[in-house]
Amino acid sequence: MRFQGYLTGVAIAALLAGAAVAQTAPQQPAAAGTLNPAAGQTPSAVAPATPQFQLADGILVTVNDSIITGYDLRQRMLLLIAMTQVQPTPENIPAIQQEALNALIDERLQAQELTNYETLVVSPEEVEQEIGRMAQDVGATPEAYLSFLEAGGIRPQTIRDQLRTQIGWQRLVGGRFQSRARVSKGAVDAALRQISEAATKKQYLVGEIYIEAARVGGQQAALNGANQLVQQMVQGAPFQAVAQQFSAAPSAARGGDAGWVIAGTINPALQAAMEQLEIGQLSRPIPVEGGVYIIYMRDKRDGTSASLVQLKQVMIELPETASEAEVAAASQRLEALRPQLTCDTMLQRATSEQGLLGADLGEADVQNLAPQFQQVARSAEVGSVSTPVRTPLGVHLLGVCGRRAGGAEAPDEVAVEGQLFRQNLATLARRYMRDLRADALIEYKE
Repeated sequence: MRFQGYLTGVAIAALLAGAAVAQTAPQQPAAAGTLNPAAGQTPSAVAPATPQFQLADGILVTVNDSIITGYDLRQRMLLLIAMTQVQPTPENIPAIQQEALNALIDERLQAQELTNYETLVVSPEEVEQEIGRMAQDVGATPEAYLSFLEAGGIRPQTIRDQLRTQIGWQRLVGGRFQSRARVSKGAVDAALRQISEAATKKQYLVGEIYIEAARVGGQQAALNGANQLVQQMVQGAPFQAVAQQFSAAPSAARGGDAGWVIAGTINPALQAAMEQLEIGQLSRPIPVEGGVYIIYMRDKRDGTSASLVQLKQVMIELPETASEAEVAAASQRLEALRPQLTCDTMLQRATSEQGLLGADLGEADVQNLAPQFQQVARSAEVGSVSTPVRTPLGVHLLGVCGRRAGGAEAPDEVAVEGQLFRQNLATLARRYMRDLRADALIEYKE
């Protein structure tokens, strides 16, 4: 809730200041960069326009026993425009209207579900406190903040109603699913292993907007809407605010922040776009099955600065001048022993047999290891014991007993657990909404 409020505040702050938000550090809400020249022709500029749309004042949709009127929809469209700084044009008004209507339907369903929990009540004071925090984020008083909205035709009650439902819904989801969203130690360990294995692969820090075709009336409608959003962001609409309101991806709640994605693990069409984009550039719409993506390249890297590995070894000493027969005999002895060894038993076994030496090599940066050890350290599975490796000192069996990403950017166990928990909670919340929609009686009036 606080992050969403902050994004809204930033968008409104830009309007209060009379200018678009400038591109800054990736962590800050900012306007998207220029389009990637390799991805197609830059969209033509569209002059800002005053919202011009006419909707009947009667009932447009009934959601179970609740109604959505033309007035409700106009209010939500105006609020969406203020939040995102997307300038309404004849081309994008249908997309704005559809997004606003979808949001209203979801909000009605959420409000109806909240009535089933008598103890879950959001007080007027809590709503005012949230408005106060949003105003404080942009250096305005609550009165000035609401006056700005009202000057744009948005009733203060509209934002109050939206905030009340959002606060209540987040409490309901958190309370209902917190235990189911908890992350096991095995899941955390698996995620850390994946991060470590990807440490040397190319990675992209991206923002994403996903326009789901089924939600907006088909693939062509999704493509048309995405093109309009690209034009608006090139002109200065903040990417994060647009993602929050229009994206159907789970990252929408975080302003489209998809975090670091790893080369080779993503849709080939997205991978191709990411390879072409420079930092600060915004992609053209990228059609995929079921919808359209817009990618904002925030940063790139070839991999983390360090990949750390824990090694143990069993070796037979042989000078560099040893004959091929001596090397072969040592290798055969170690190969016969290898199936009996684990990281836990290697050192004990080495001390119990004549002619073997065991050592715990500790944790080291892969790049600092002997060249003969690096391939094993990078590619072998954790817990495995390598085939014999020849070095000038002898013949070795290497046990890969641990691996993790290193450097200041490497996530720790707590950070990974928190990220997985939030992902689980978001997934459960989407399923909850999907079930509410499936069970609801939603009728559109002609």
